[in-house]
Amino acid sequence: MDIFVNGALPLSLVVIMLSLGIGLTLDDFKRVMIRPEAFAIGAGAQIVFVPLMAYLMTLMFGITGELAFGIMLLSLCPGGVTTNIATKIAKGDVALSVSLTAVVSLLNIITVPFVASWSVIHFMGANAPEVTITGLALAVFVVTTIPVLLGMTVRYLRPRFSIRIEPTFSLIGAGLFSIIVVAALFSGWDTFTANISKLGPILVTLSLSLLIMGLLVAKASGLAWKEVKTVSIEAGLQNATVGIALASFVSTQSGGLSEMGLPSAVYGIVMYIVVAPFVFWYRKT
Repeated sequence: MDIFVNGALPLSLVVIMLSLGIGLTLDDFKRVMIRPEAFAIGAGAQIVFVPLMAYLMTLMFGITGELAFGIMLLSLCPGGVTTNIATKIAKGDVALSVSLTAVVSLLNIITVPFVASWSVIHFMGANAPEVTITGLALAVFVVTTIPVLLGMTVRYLRPRFSIRIEPTFSLIGAGLFSIIVVAALFSGWDTFTANISKLGPILVTLSLSLLIMGLLVAKASGLAWKEVKTVSIEAGLQNATVGIALASFVSTQSGGLSEMGLPSAVYGIVMYIVVAPFVFWYRKT
């Protein structure tokens, strides 16, 4: 399983982020200026409210140590290809979803290192592994930012080629997401079985709370219903592969899935179960 953690996992994440970049154009960023209110509310929900909700949940459920830090890592993950797919099924604003995914993914190089560095000390104290803001920023840059920018470059230089391969790459990205989550759980099966009774309730509650929070905040802000649905889905679905990868960079564990990475792996399954009723409800409205 060391091969999975040290090789296959980062490589798969690079492919997932590359597939995201290939689907992006400059117009996706220009839309931020066309509907700045919707974007600001969606980005604020992801960057501010999701980590805040995760932190409050760790306090409510009494989660500490590596598991608590892992939940915070999960909360820092952006949406991904799967949020765009879910938004499309829900008849939400796909353009807004893509713009949020793109910008928040690129902003990760700033947000993740600072919050993660604080979280690891806060939750693990003297047992915290050595984590530097520079080291985390470099890790995020290598496995997320560079692939997204590379994909965007390919899209810009070879638009016809990119349009032709985009559907295939999106499917590959979604497929790799599922494979990584399942493989991660199997690589740390003992860790999973020992902690699922603690993690299950908090992650189900977190997923449900984020979906409802996104819905209420967006609706209270006066956004159009399609935008409300999009903000809700973007808040509730996270790119769990980023959390698993970041945990593998931070953890000192030599093999298998660490307790830090477990929340992301479990959430990668739980969130779809929780979000499914919302997506089908949204589709009918």
